[in-house]
Formats: sequence, structure tokens, C-alpha cells
Amino acid sequence: MTRRVRPRAALVALAAVVITATALTGPAGAARGPAAPAAGHDATRRAIEAAVLAGVPGVAAEARDADGVWRTAAGVGDLRTGKARGAADRFRVGSITSTFVATVLLQMAAEGKLSLDDTVERHLPGVVAGNGNDGRTVTVRQLLNHTSGLFDYLSEPSYYQKYVLGDGFLRHRYDTLTPGDRLAVAFSHPPLFPAGARHAFSHTNDLLAALIVERIGGGSYEQEVRRRIIRPLGLGATSHPGASTVPPRPSGRGYSKLFFDTRPDRIDDVTAFDGSQVWGDGDIISSAGDLNRFYRALMRGTLLPPRQLAELKTTVVNPDLPISSYGLGIERLEMSCGTSLWYHDGGTVGSLTFAATTEDGSHQFTFNYNGDWEVSQLLPTLNAEFCEFCEPTSG
Repeated sequence: MTRRVRPRAALVALAAVVITATALTGPAGAARGPAAPAAGHDATRRAIEAAVLAGVPGVAAEARDADGVWRTAAGVGDLRTGKARGAADRFRVGSITSTFVATVLLQMAAEGKLSLDDTVERHLPGVVAGNGNDGRTVTVRQLLNHTSGLFDYLSEPSYYQKYVLGDGFLRHRYDTLTPGDRLAVAFSHPPLFPAGARHAFSHTNDLLAALIVERIGGGSYEQEVRRRIIRPLGLGATSHPGASTVPPRPSGRGYSKLFFDTRPDRIDDVTAFDGSQVWGDGDIISSAGDLNRFYRALMRGTLLPPRQLAELKTTVVNPDLPISSYGLGIERLEMSCGTSLWYHDGGTVGSLTFAATTEDGSHQFTFNYNGDWEVSQLLPTLNAEFCEFCEPTSG
């Protein structure tokens, strides 16, 4: 739940503000202790239904634990036709893309093709420059754990106004952008702080990480993700958009309140937009089932050798949310019931996704909203899945 500025600015950043104190608490009277399997997932189902009642158009979810695979969906996938949301729907995963990119770079590190302590300048000479930005002072590790200090291009007011808000989004949704276009926005601003000083999430970091994948791999970042993760794990619902502006079927529509001043509650269908606008830091399309399989394989060491998996799980303090810390493309969350989770959240216009796993890989849970404005049930849903069945400690 790192504080992030991204489509529908707050998104999961709400975790760093008003609802954190209540959303991550266990059920009344539950003491800290190990979490038991969430048999039946009844509490999770109620939380998902509560999200729809609160205004989310539809929710798709899947959990995997010792009892098997549980899937559910609630609400609608299409507000115009009333078609129900499907549990197998594909959707844009937003910043969850960064876990895929980090995994590829760690595989490359295991192969001796780079070091996490290499400077960005070594692999992308001359790219990070201007206004005090210097690729010689930023390392690959600092990109992945978001301690680089580099300005987040998505938080630049004029860019956000043009590509995310109101008429700006509607006019420019089909614009094709290059990574250089977005980096130019980032480097028109000085760094927020010296590299390594603290953690602050920046989409600029993830974009640069994807470019390093391309420089080292010699092909596209998409090819590396497919070759190293998607194909070996058989993630048949996971893809990159390429030239397509909509997710492949089965999928629902995506909806957003685009902050029109005169009509703040106006809801627009924002399903279609050019994927180049989130290339490398938010473009992957997947399903709840595929994301669960990915995070299960990651935590169980299928994708990374022990040394690189340990690097992935080496965290830095998240000053925006003390109960959370950030590793390499993944975050750690200490639940109030005593369960430790590894997770990532992701948002693009019209889509919010949360994917979490226990450290031993025994329990995964992913859910997606096809609307980006109602977030009050995000953390209660996570709490319901992982903490509803906490066993009280004795004494």
C-alpha cells in the first residue's frame, strides 16, 4: 500500500490514510496468532459483495490455499448491458507489472548478466540526466525498491491532467507514447531526494527497469517476460496489449470517475486506451488465477534461486505506512492477526487490483475491481481472506 500517484490518484494509497487503522484489524476479540485456512471464504465473499454495494461495478476474485481453488465474482462487467462480472475475467494489472519486471532482472542477475548494484548509467548511458538527475548515482536495486529519488512522471500536474483526468483522458486516450516521452516529463523535474535516502514509489523507476531488461536481453521487455515467466508457468490469461487498446476476452468493461468539475459523479467507460501509455510500468493484462499462480511460483522458489529470492524479499522502510515495507518489486505487510503477506497492488484508469500471498506460498488471493473510485473495501477484503480465521493465542 505504498503511497502512489496514479490514475484515480488515491487508489490504494488510501491505506496510508484514513482506513488503515480499521481495515487491517482482525475480527473482534481475535488475538495475534497463526492464520488457519479460510475454509469457505464466507467472510471474503461478504466483503466483495460489500464493495459492490458501496459502488464498485464488479469484482473478480480467486483464492488458492490448502483447501484448493476458490473463485467468485460479484456485480456487473458491463453497466450498459448488465452482463455479470466473470471470475475468469482478464484485466489490466497496473503496477503489479513491476513484480514481473523485477523477477526478470533478478533472473538476469542470477545468470551474471548484471549486478543489482550496477548504476543505471552502466546499462542506460545518458538516459537519466538533466535537472540534477544522474544515472551514475542511481543503482538497479534503488529502481526496484523505489529509493532512487527520481520524480514520478505520472505525478507531473500537466501530464496527469492530459492523460488521466476528465476531457484530457477522453481526448488523448489513444495517443501513442514512447518511454522517452514519459522520461522527459520525469527528468524535467529534479530528484525528490538523494538516491538511497528513503523509499518513495515512482513509476519512473519501473519504466527504467523495463528498459534495462531490454538492453540486457537484446529484445523487447515483453519477449523476456513471456520467455521467462508467462510460458514456463503456463499463464494463458497473461499478456501485453501490443497494438490492442482493450483486454482480450473474457473481460469486462472498465469504468472511472474522471473528475469532471461540474459532474463529479459522472461514470465513463474507459476500457479502451493505448497501452503504450503504461508500457513497462503498468501494461500487463492478466487474471486473478494467473496472478495467484505467478506469486505462488515466486514465493516457492520456482522462478528465482535462493540468493535472488532473498534479495527480492530484502525490504526498506515505507515511511508512508509503517506496517508495510518494500522489497524488489514487491511489498511486505504485517497483518494485525499475525499473518505476514507479500503483495502488490495495481491501478490504471478503470481497474484496481490487489494480489497477495503468504511467504511460504501456501495461500494466495487476488481480486480486481472494474471501477477505480470506490476503495473502502479493498483492505477489509484482504483482512477477511487472511485474518477472519486467525486462531486466538492462549492466555
